[in-house]
Amino acid sequence: MSARRDATMRIQRALARSGVASRRHSEDLIRAGRVKVNGKVAEIGQSVDPERDDIRVDGKRVAPPAGPVWLVLHKPAGVMTTRADTAGRRTVFDLVREVPGLTYVGRLDYLTEGVLILTTDGDGAHALMHPSHEVERTYLAIVRGDAETAVRRARGVVELEDGPVRARGAASRPLGGGLHEFEVTIAEGRTREVRRYCSALGLRVERLIRTRYGPVELGKLKPGESRPLTRTEIGRIADIVNGVDQPRTDRRS
Repeated sequence: MSARRDATMRIQRALARSGVASRRHSEDLIRAGRVKVNGKVAEIGQSVDPERDDIRVDGKRVAPPAGPVWLVLHKPAGVMTTRADTAGRRTVFDLVREVPGLTYVGRLDYLTEGVLILTTDGDGAHALMHPSHEVERTYLAIVRGDAETAVRRARGVVELEDGPVRARGAASRPLGGGLHEFEVTIAEGRTREVRRYCSALGLRVERLIRTRYGPVELGKLKPGESRPLTRTEIGRIADIVNGVDQPRTDRRS
C-alpha cells in the first residue's frame, strides 16, 4: 500500500529503487547511453512508470521496484540521523536493513530518542514534513524546573528566536527527586525546537523522546529496534498526502 497518488518517477530514481545502482551511479549509466525506456535511449530526469514502461540497462530488463518501504525505528540516544558521519559515529542507517532509496522523515538530534520514520516514498516523506500539513509530533521530556507553570505557559504562544510556537497540547507529572515528565505536542519541526521550547519555559531537559510522529507511535519498540508500518498507519499517511483532514490532539492540564 502506497502513500503516493502517482506511479511515475524520474528514471534515475526508478533505477535506484529497483536496486540497479545508486541514484548517482544511475545517472552515470544514463549519460553513457546504457539505459533505454521503451526502446529509446533514456535521458536524465525523464519520467517513467516502472510498472508499465520497458526499462533496460545494457539490454537487460529492469524489474519494477517493490512497493514503497515504510519503517519506524526507535532511535537511541548517541546515534546520528544522517547517511554517514565523518567522525565515524553510528547512524540510524546502521540500525535498519539496507534498502535502496531509504530516507528519514524529520531529523532527531544526536541525543534525542524515539520515533524516526524511514521510507523510500519521497512524496510521502515530503508531505509528512511540509509545514502546510501541520503533522503533529509528540515529545516526552524528562526535565528539571517548574513543570506545572511550564504547562500553564504552554497554553499560550511561546516566543523563540526563530518565531513563535503554539503547542497543540501539554501535560506534566512529577517523577520525584526534582524531575518531571513534560509532554508536549507540536505541529512543526524546526531545529532543536523542543529543547529550545523547554528552555524558554524555564525547564532543563535531562532526556528527550519523540513518542509520536503523525499516525506513528513508539509503542513497545525498544531502542535500536524497528518495524514495518502497519497498513492503517500507511493509509493515514496516504490521507495526509491527499489532503484529508487529520484528527488533532488537544491535551492540556
